[in-house]
Amino acid sequence: MNYKKSKNMKTNIFLAILLSGLISISCGSKKENTESEHEELPANIVEMNDAQCKAANIELGSVEQKVISSDLKVNGLINVSPQNLVSISAIMGGYIKSTSLVQGSPVAKGQVVAVIENPEFIELQRSYLESKSKLEYAEAEFNRQRDLNKENINSAKTYQMATAEYKSLQSTVCALDQKLKLIGIDAQKLQNNKIRSTISVVSPISGYVKTVNVNVGKYVNPTDVIVEIVNTQNLTLELTIFEKDINKVSIGQKISFSSPGKADDKETAVIYQVGKAINSDKTVKAYATVEKSSKNLLPGMYVNATVQTTNESVTALPNDAVLSFEDKNYIFIFSEKKKEGDKMVTLFKIVEVKKGASSNGFTEVILPADFDSAKSKIVIKGAYSLLSAMKNAGDMAC
Repeated sequence: MNYKKSKNMKTNIFLAILLSGLISISCGSKKENTESEHEELPANIVEMNDAQCKAANIELGSVEQKVISSDLKVNGLINVSPQNLVSISAIMGGYIKSTSLVQGSPVAKGQVVAVIENPEFIELQRSYLESKSKLEYAEAEFNRQRDLNKENINSAKTYQMATAEYKSLQSTVCALDQKLKLIGIDAQKLQNNKIRSTISVVSPISGYVKTVNVNVGKYVNPTDVIVEIVNTQNLTLELTIFEKDINKVSIGQKISFSSPGKADDKETAVIYQVGKAINSDKTVKAYATVEKSSKNLLPGMYVNATVQTTNESVTALPNDAVLSFEDKNYIFIFSEKKKEGDKMVTLFKIVEVKKGASSNGFTEVILPADFDSAKSKIVIKGAYSLLSAMKNAGDMAC
């Protein structure tokens, strides 16, 4: 019984060894056949047959010269130039008799913004009319004394006194005339029976009311600001540029900007001035003129701006042609097309490049020194499929 069992075990072991040898020979033969059918490709080459190229939408192109603008993101504040922001005060103090303005009210140039009342206005007009009457008498007296002096009838002293009085009154009337003009009264039209106790304060520019600091009945001093008028037709941007980015900003550069919450409403501006001193927070101010201001833009509003810092023509490719893998950048170029068995295959070569700025669907590329741009055909579509095929190559088991 034991002899029979031992004999069966030996038979089973022999059959297992024989089967293992046959499998090994078969697999080895299959591996040899596979290696003979497919030649080993260099590490920087990937191949695809025509069907695979069609499925991957492979498309070839060449490098182009494009204007690529690298963008600098900055924050800014909408502002106005000094000549477009006016603080209106009363040249002489007084009580506000009337005003109809509120914040945001439109104002036309020459429009009355407030009416002020003050007894001093009456006294100023009276002084002017009185001095003007005295001047008329002094002028007549001066002419009479001058004629008498020519005939040696009067003394030189009398003539000199008449001359001094006449010139003194001339100065007084001229000064009063200018004072009246400052408060908006035309002295040439002033008459004895038309003296008034009020003056109208008018706006020197057109725009909108930014602030109103008075109410009816309030007394204002000459230094008090009654209203502020801003002209929003000529807005500017005040941009904050960090120290490390100063050399990227210059006069004439284009800017696109939008207010927070309205990223789709893009406006444009052009830099006209860059600060020459660094502030304590290590920033520099740059100023830009807003082109075609929108009614939605208001002084004091914060904006997100993009400065187009480069406008030079560079070597560029469509964004899809430039691949990033393991912190490096690559492109694929056409190598050759050949027949392999009963199929046509295309070989593509991967080339490392340096990547620059991107704009309008194109990316700047710095090619190797020995790269022939004129003769090379570059994969501009389907490059990621080639990269995937290259990464997966060699993952076949027996």
